[in-house]
Amino acid sequence: MRIETDFLGEMAMDDAVYYGIQTERARLNFAVSGRLASDVPYYIASIAVLKQAAAKANHAIGALDKAQADAIVQACEEVIAGKFADQFPIDVFQGGGGTSSNMNMNEVLANRANEILTGQKGYDAVHPNTHVNMGQSTNDVIPAAMKVTSYQAVNGLIDEVAKLEAVLAQKTEDFADIVKLARTCLQDAVPMTFGQQFSGYYHQVKRLHQALITANRGNLELPLGATAVGTGLSTHEGYLDRVYEELQALTDTPYVAEENFFDGLQNGDGYLEVAAQVKKLAVFLSKMATDFRIQSSGPRAGFNELILPAVQPGSSIMPGKINPVMPELVNQIAYQIIGNDTAITMAVEGGELDLNVWEPVIIKSLFESIQLLTNTLPLFIEKCIADIEPNVDVAREYAEKSTALATVIASLFGYKVGCQVASAAFDQNKRVRDVVLEQGILTPEQADYLLDPMVMTDPAKSAAAIRRYQEEQQ
Repeated sequence: MRIETDFLGEMAMDDAVYYGIQTERARLNFAVSGRLASDVPYYIASIAVLKQAAAKANHAIGALDKAQADAIVQACEEVIAGKFADQFPIDVFQGGGGTSSNMNMNEVLANRANEILTGQKGYDAVHPNTHVNMGQSTNDVIPAAMKVTSYQAVNGLIDEVAKLEAVLAQKTEDFADIVKLARTCLQDAVPMTFGQQFSGYYHQVKRLHQALITANRGNLELPLGATAVGTGLSTHEGYLDRVYEELQALTDTPYVAEENFFDGLQNGDGYLEVAAQVKKLAVFLSKMATDFRIQSSGPRAGFNELILPAVQPGSSIMPGKINPVMPELVNQIAYQIIGNDTAITMAVEGGELDLNVWEPVIIKSLFESIQLLTNTLPLFIEKCIADIEPNVDVAREYAEKSTALATVIASLFGYKVGCQVASAAFDQNKRVRDVVLEQGILTPEQADYLLDPMVMTDPAKSAAAIRRYQEEQQ
């Protein structure tokens, strides 16, 4: 055992652990969710790389001894490699604006640096505050680490969105010539193709993909160097420029200082922007998933016009039942992300005066949302979208039976005649084609080219059909 002291008193620490008294107090104070800050992908490594850049910068400007700097840098490299993954035991929810997570890192790095230099843990050669935290504050390190984490996490999500965009583009092409009946207000509308339906999905994802890339660029601007409130107090001359040079070299990423550090510490609109793009993507996915659920409903008493891959049995009591489980998964993920977005909004709004201290709930909510989508998208693509198929015969029958085909009659003979034909088709349970032939409104040949559902999906072809009829009448 080793004894550590802070201004609150002494505490015995197990020699096996690399963290210290402040981490242990936080571990005991904040054990509420069962989720650790270290469970957030990239987060611990992001803090460590900032500490690494700071140590290298402080040595370069003559503020930190070479042996101390080298030991800290080595310790950072080991943390980034995952060597001390079990040494970050603090709950993701914590008071103090992330001070506990910052000190957790400082203590682990200091103990490991001392071990490198002296062969044993302790703070004799390298102190967590004096040396590891030199030129820094929790108030600039944690929000900077959040942005570094967000940049990496969003890049992972962007990769999955690109795959979704590609598969929807392919479906748009594959389904181009398969007719279906459109619905508006959940009622029968005019014909369209499945390709046109999926083209709407494709272009939405294409826009969301670009918006996510644009939002992620804001994560390249960091408040590192602001220290406590934005004044840069406690940094040495030359530190600010050098720390960003070191960080860019370590990460091969063009991180830069925010234009105004006071803005950077007080305001969290960057998190709102990223969260908004993630929410928009989740909302779209949920809408598309709901479409799939409706269109695959049945198979005997529903739409039955889309066939989803069967990935598991759907009932413990009804044999042969298959549920749309992958779309249902997507719906639930979207609901969680929408809730997370509300939490992020409130946390950003609550950033009173000169510092937003609600980073922990932003960390939990934002990175949970990003990770949920990043994990869900490949499953949704592989187990649903990639092998989704139209029920061609059923879909065409719906299109041919729709009373909305009377829209063409209204275009040629007026709305009153169109309504009369549609009403007769509905009341007599007949197709519009049958009614217009019985009433002598069109000849069979005219009905063929005017009331073909596929012709009605193409504005040029439908206009040409109407023009052909008018020329014949003249």
